Amino acid sequence: MITAADTRTGGSYVRIGALAPLTRPGWVEAGQHLLAGMELAARDVNEAGGVGGRPLELVVRDTAADPQRAAAAVDELDRLGVAALAGEYHSVVARAAAARADALGLPYLCSSAVLDALTDEPTQHIARLCPAQSHGWRIYADFLLGAGHRRIAVATQPSVYWAAGTRLLREYLAPHGGTVTELDLSELTAAAVCDELAAHGPTALLLLVGHPEPAVPIVTSVRRDPRLAEIMIGAPAGQPEFAEWAALLGDDGTAVPFLRYLPEHLTPLGARVQNTLRERLGRAPSFVAFEGYDTIAVLADALRAHGTDGARLADAWPRVAVDGTRGRIEFSRAAGITVWQWAWPPVQVVDRDPANPDRFRILHTG
Repeated sequence: MITAADTRTGGSYVRIGALAPLTRPGWVEAGQHLLAGMELAARDVNEAGGVGGRPLELVVRDTAADPQRAAAAVDELDRLGVAALAGEYHSVVARAAAARADALGLPYLCSSAVLDALTDEPTQHIARLCPAQSHGWRIYADFLLGAGHRRIAVATQPSVYWAAGTRLLREYLAPHGGTVTELDLSELTAAAVCDELAAHGPTALLLLVGHPEPAVPIVTSVRRDPRLAEIMIGAPAGQPEFAEWAALLGDDGTAVPFLRYLPEHLTPLGARVQNTLRERLGRAPSFVAFEGYDTIAVLADALRAHGTDGARLADAWPRVAVDGTRGRIEFSRAAGITVWQWAWPPVQVVDRDPANPDRFRILHTG
């Protein structure tokens, strides 16, 4: 039997705990893409000789978008002797995982959760690949202003993440004459949302809500309401990125701008990863799959260079420099961010092309 001490200091495997939402109410398709990227990277690491000659093993746990379940998984993975944690998509879940990992002194590289305050206090143990929400959503606000949108409505649900997004948009748009009106989906039906939009006349409706419910019925209702023919629907959190969006909404799901974290051109590694993941997934990989791949690539490089001791690995974040699928990855302390941050990954505002819903149009970059 391989104990935790064996694993960290000389056992047969180097283990990384992998967190992802793989069942409802988690965003399952995002979790599948995240895990596919992590698994491909682990395979590549092992084909290149592993970590110090030992094979890398992912120990996967499904968070199902549940913060308590994620915290319990971190405790279990620590007992199993993982050298580090990786992954997660949902911000509130990653926040719970980060808090527990920090308390245990377990290094954690967060893949996809953008909430600025990933931890309450600055920490050495946690690092993040995806851009902070304040960075990405500022770029989205720039897009809105450039497109002439200053009267914004947000359909929102109670959540720390959605509340932070609403606040960021309001703070950034206000100096430019922009207004943000909240439509609370805990009180309004999709039909009532349409009535509110018709009454108040915003030029853009942003979906700060879960997918597929209630995002899909809202889009369907707005698209079919002749009073709202000119309103733009947007989804900064990235709901239209995934195939399920297109399958459920068809043409109604096109021309909905969202954020994704890809460059105009992938690195040579990224191009190879894209082709392999396309075969594995049966469709084009999302940006989340690239985040998954880069997460494991970075951790493997750090483990090779600095060993599996948690304290040494945590101290190594500012010395990491890895060529990933989307560019060179290095970590620093960004203003207002409590974790080590890649500042910054490439950011795009894109939508699905009405003429070809499988094609994405780049509308804005930052």
